[in-house]
Amino acid sequence: MKAAPQAQLRLIDLQDLDSSLDRLAHRRRTLPELAEIERLEGRLTELRDAIVAAETEVGDLQREQRKAEQDVDQVRTRADRDQKRLDSGQVSSAKDLSSLQAEIESLQRRQSDLEEVVLEIMERTEEAEGRVAALRADRSAAQDELSALAERRDTVQREIDDEAGTTSTARTAVAKDVPDDLLALYEKLRGQFGGVGAAKLFRGACQGCHLALNTVDLNTIRTAPEDEVIRCEECRRILVRTPESGL
Repeated sequence: MKAAPQAQLRLIDLQDLDSSLDRLAHRRRTLPELAEIERLEGRLTELRDAIVAAETEVGDLQREQRKAEQDVDQVRTRADRDQKRLDSGQVSSAKDLSSLQAEIESLQRRQSDLEEVVLEIMERTEEAEGRVAALRADRSAAQDELSALAERRDTVQREIDDEAGTTSTARTAVAKDVPDDLLALYEKLRGQFGGVGAAKLFRGACQGCHLALNTVDLNTIRTAPEDEVIRCEECRRILVRTPESGL
């Protein structure tokens, strides 16, 4: 393949711009804010699940407490009714009086036990409500942190995109100076070799694979016409000769 030396040199300019675009794209993909945002989103999902579980526990405990309070009310109502019967003097039989007093005492013990149950449930409910409040506070803090991170991410991405836009404009201008066949070869090699399709020959070494060329290859390049497109024998990238090539 033939191409004017100046066109070949423009390949280096093009490669520099493409490498800059690749670095910008890599930076955009690997912003530390992205990993932090992903971590926080996972944390928020965990918190949402934990809040739902804690709220469900609170609801269950509140229903349990209402049931226990109803049981207390029923026992208290029955004990009050029996106490009124006892106080009214309607029960005259000693046996019935003894039975009624025993039932009242039993109901009072039952009421006391049930009231203990209510207090225990109230304590558990208070603890569960405290967990809900703490989890909601954690969620709010995580949401605030996520919002701040998203804002920082957007700011940095805009800066990267602006720089990439400027670089892309410059690349378009440089690419116009490269013949179509040479540009096509460069693009093909760039795709094959990690984004680097052309490299300088600098002091006898290829700057693409960073290997020094042997004497035979250097002599071949030295005697080649200036417009001949040279390929590195090691990495097969386009090798561009410059005044610093060491030929």
